[in-house]
Amino acid sequence: MRTLNPEYVKRVYRTVNACPYFSLISMEIKALDLGHSTLEVAVQEKHLQPFGNVHGGVFSSLVDAAAFWAVYTQIEDGIGMTTVELKLNYLAPSSKGRMIARGRAIRVGKTLCLGEATIENGDGLLLAHGTSTMMILKDLRLKGQSHWPAKFLEEACGKG
Repeated sequence: MRTLNPEYVKRVYRTVNACPYFSLISMEIKALDLGHSTLEVAVQEKHLQPFGNVHGGVFSSLVDAAAFWAVYTQIEDGIGMTTVELKLNYLAPSSKGRMIARGRAIRVGKTLCLGEATIENGDGLLLAHGTSTMMILKDLRLKGQSHWPAKFLEEACGKG
């Protein structure tokens, strides 16, 4: 079984959490492990639609990102993905506090991958559930990734 390189994970946190879209909606990756991710949004006024609840777009962004990063931990080093389908069920509204998304890789194939994510509030109430289908793109990389440490410890130690 592979092990994520902690130095690589730190680079992902720095790069992704600082990207313009994550900054725009104040979304952060909080944890990555093989096949799992945790992301958070601290609800702010900018997230609310005219009825005073978090906009569905924030929910969909969290589900998509949590599923994506859970799957990303299992694909080969040096390649990327893009979402090709997103399905989402809104289960309860949110208007304050934290939204915590937990992603899980369901299937990682050679071309297509499937992940899922749930969103809960800080009290553990289930707010949303969704699935995301992603397509692997061999020529897509994170910015500056060519200078990063190996993604998996086994490759970093020359065993891979």
